[in-house]
Amino acid sequence: MLPTGIQDIHLAQEQPEPFYVQLQRQLQSLIASGVLSEGSHLPSERDLADALNVSRTTVKRAYDALREADVIASGNGRGGTVVKGMPRVSPVMSRLKGFTEEMQELGMEPSTRLLGLEVVHERTIASIFGRPSNAPLLHVRRLRMGDGVPMSRELAWYDLSLAPQLEDWSGEGSIYAWLREHCGIQMAGAEQSIEAIMSSKQEMQAFGFDTPMPCLLIKRKSLDVDGRMVEYVEGTFRGDAYAYRVHLAG
Repeated sequence: MLPTGIQDIHLAQEQPEPFYVQLQRQLQSLIASGVLSEGSHLPSERDLADALNVSRTTVKRAYDALREADVIASGNGRGGTVVKGMPRVSPVMSRLKGFTEEMQELGMEPSTRLLGLEVVHERTIASIFGRPSNAPLLHVRRLRMGDGVPMSRELAWYDLSLAPQLEDWSGEGSIYAWLREHCGIQMAGAEQSIEAIMSSKQEMQAFGFDTPMPCLLIKRKSLDVDGRMVEYVEGTFRGDAYAYRVHLAG
C-alpha cells in the first residue's frame, strides 16, 4: 500500500511539463505540508512507477532531483527516506533587491524559468504607471526558484518608454543589472505591500500543491534614482517556505 498522500498523486497528460517534473513537485508539496514527515519512507521506484502507470525512469528522475536537493536520502533502488521538509527562508526586508540577490544572500542557488515575455498594452497596469492606456509595457512572467525549489511565481511589467532597450532583453539573468548596464537606469527604492492569499490554479501548478494553500502576495512599485516608476511586480510566494523579516528603526 502506498503511503498517505502519495496515492492521491495525479500526473496529467495535458500539462506542458513532463511527468517527472509533475511528480517531483507533488512529492515536494507532500513533504512541505508535513503529509510526508521526516523519516517517512517512499515507495520503491518500481512500485511507484507501477502505481502511477509511468516508466521507472520517470520516478527515478523525480527521486534524483529530491536527493540533489537533500530532501530525501538515497534508498539504493528503494524510494529513500524523507530527511527534511521544505526549507523555510526568511529574507530581511531592508532595501530594494531582486530575487537573485536575495537568494544569494541566503546562501541558496537562484534560478529562473521564463514563462512568458512580451510587449503588451494593458489599461489597468498602464494606469498604475501613470501612463496612457496604449503605453507599451514589457510583461514578464517567471517562476523563481531557490536550490531548484519553486519559491515564487512572478508577474512583472516595465515601462518601455523609459527603457526601450528592454525589448532586447532575453529574459535571462538579473533585470536590474540589465537596466543598469544597458539602459543607464539605477534602481533606488520601492513601495511594497504584502497580503495573505490562497494559491490560484496557476500557483498550485507552479508549486506542486494538490489543494489551495496560503501564499504571500507581494506588490511592488520600483523607482529609479530620478523618482520614475520603472517596474511594477506582483509576486506570489509560497507560504510554506517564505517568511519576511523587517528591520524597524527605534
